[in-house]
Amino acid sequence: MKAFRTLDEANVAGKRVLVRVDLNVPMENGRVSDDTRIRAAVSTIREIADKGGKAILLSHFGRPKGRDESLSLAPIVPAVAKVLGKPVAFAKDCIGPDAEKAVAAMKPGDVLVLENTRFHAGEEKNAPDFIAALSKLGDLYVNDAFSAAHRAHASTEGLAKKLPAYAGRAMQAEIEALTKALEAPQRPLAALVGGAKISTKIELLGNLVAKVDFLVIGGGMANTFLAAQGKNIGKSICEKELLGTAREILAKAKSGKCRIVLPVDAVVAEKFEAFAPSRVVSVDDVQDDDMILDLGPRAIEQFIATLARAKTLVWNGPMGGFELEPFDTGTLEMAEAAAELTAAGKLVSIAGGGDTVAALHKAGAAARFSYVSTAGGAFLEWLEGKPLPGVEALRVR
Repeated sequence: MKAFRTLDEANVAGKRVLVRVDLNVPMENGRVSDDTRIRAAVSTIREIADKGGKAILLSHFGRPKGRDESLSLAPIVPAVAKVLGKPVAFAKDCIGPDAEKAVAAMKPGDVLVLENTRFHAGEEKNAPDFIAALSKLGDLYVNDAFSAAHRAHASTEGLAKKLPAYAGRAMQAEIEALTKALEAPQRPLAALVGGAKISTKIELLGNLVAKVDFLVIGGGMANTFLAAQGKNIGKSICEKELLGTAREILAKAKSGKCRIVLPVDAVVAEKFEAFAPSRVVSVDDVQDDDMILDLGPRAIEQFIATLARAKTLVWNGPMGGFELEPFDTGTLEMAEAAAELTAAGKLVSIAGGGDTVAALHKAGAAARFSYVSTAGGAFLEWLEGKPLPGVEALRVR
């Protein structure tokens, strides 16, 4: 983290601190149904408030086209106050008179949430006039929203170039964990990659092949690789137009130092339905009416044995149709195995992506991983080797 200023270097006492957080949280019946992202920002908000700073929270919510009261941050404020354990004020706009009046009324230690930044077109356009209007409200800028760091927006990148900028504690933890995983990992380094499609992860696979010692591929993605090797995959998910790409990735791994691990057996069924009749077959014996829906028991053993050889693991994507039983077994057993190796001090484990995080929670394994990222697109782009605008803007210049 030497390339980034953190809160350790920020003098926040008596200062107006614009804090970019991620309050884009799930809602049900007008209430927050999952406060994970709010909790992620708590340590930064509390630290600023406890040190006598005025914490002014900026966030987007949804994809409004102009002002849209159904996408107001107002209903989220009570959840923020509950998690913080202190009153939180709200301003009906994020710039202009309403925002300026609310900021002027703050005392050291106060917390204020400004209205949805995306109510203004200047947010996503990273417009200079919008950045200027936001910067009038603060003396310092802290970015604690890694999940939005892949967007070059006013509140994620523009402000960092306008005001003295620092990484918040959640942002700091995320950058440190991902740097530890890919830039300076303990080796051997393994990547466990799943999900339905190669097309969404071509750049990810291309980057990982050049960086990892083991690339373990499961989920629907593995089907395309199996088909590229000439195996019958029946009615399974497969991107036939990418068979050539799969062969290129296999060849790149073979010519480098990366070993690609694919399933040797699978759980197949004729329909993807809960408790559909299923059986285990070798990947060489899949029939025309079969759908590959999970790892088989030998594949699970094979994948776990690979993890046991690794010192660092990066995981993105489930190993099968984990949403429905009995096709969740592979994902859950891999999660448990990685968690046990981590708890035993044998593995540094970093996981991210919506489905992956859901699977780890389902397995009761998330708390035993070294780090679990709540970021979706930003986590994926980091693994793809892309610079993230919101992170790059925080670098010491």
